[in-house]
Amino acid sequence: MITWLLDTGPLVAYLSAGDPAHAEVAARLDRFSGQLVTTSAVVTEAMHFVARAAGGPRLLAEFLEASGTDVYDFCRPADLRAGVILMETYDDVPMDFADATLLLLAEGLQVDDLLTLDRRGFAAFRTRPGRPLNLVLDLA
Repeated sequence: MITWLLDTGPLVAYLSAGDPAHAEVAARLDRFSGQLVTTSAVVTEAMHFVARAAGGPRLLAEFLEASGTDVYDFCRPADLRAGVILMETYDDVPMDFADATLLLLAEGLQVDDLLTLDRRGFAAFRTRPGRPLNLVLDLA
């Protein structure tokens, strides 16, 4: 089964019809039949952005449930330390904690496909073994 890592931007764009990336993201997600995975940091970040829209938090929760998205947590001290090291490594890009957790998840699950709108950041980021991620929206 194909697995995609899911970043904040596509979550927000999918739920917000007025978002400039909504059509592109919706087309990809609506055709996708694999497994979506993300992190609690991404969900927290997305919840912040959709909180301004009426019903936004409920739509986010319903989407994650209906899609069967697996949500992983990276809040143990060792995970936090690993995330901070990645953020310090990429402080010139920059990288936030949600981005760092997605790289850690990519490493842990050995998943290389990422649905993100942050093409600049994730084009530069590498997993600790040095693997780049495949940016799903850029694949034909």
